[in-house]
Amino acid sequence: MKNMIIDIRQANYQGPLSMLPFMLLALGAYYYVNGFDLDGISIGAVVAAYVLMLVLIILHELIHGITWGIFAKDHFHSIDFGFIRSSFTPYCTCSEPMKKWQYLLGAAMPTLVLGCAVAAAAVMTDRLLLFFVAEIMLLSGGGDFLIILKILLYRTDKKVCIAIILMNVALLFLRNRIE
Repeated sequence: MKNMIIDIRQANYQGPLSMLPFMLLALGAYYYVNGFDLDGISIGAVVAAYVLMLVLIILHELIHGITWGIFAKDHFHSIDFGFIRSSFTPYCTCSEPMKKWQYLLGAAMPTLVLGCAVAAAAVMTDRLLLFFVAEIMLLSGGGDFLIILKILLYRTDKKVCIAIILMNVALLFLRNRIE
């Protein structure tokens, strides 16, 4: 079996870089439709946006858990959440295998909902601060995007389930090694 491990340091560096094209696309759309007017942004709104981002990071992991929990045989009993302090990285894992499309959907869902959908809403409503929050949420999906790419580029001649357990073991190994 091909090595599918993504080191946490690699994910924290390459993940955000991999999201730059999506962020630039959203930025272009916002600018084309609305332009930029920074005059309407207050210090209180910026502080509120930072607090909102912390809440959305937690929601990001919950969305992974909810999506994977729907597909797992033992549902939410198979979902585990954690936090790697040394790299300031929250995570969500599922302890049982699932079909490839199920894992990919669960991996992509937070970025689709909190990044793409919120960016689209910000463009439609001309809310620049909401747009900045959406950009941060797109950026936070970088590690997930790397995993999605690695899975999509993995070729096999057999129909296989993505063994989430193997990925979780790798993540737990890295977490224990880093902490």
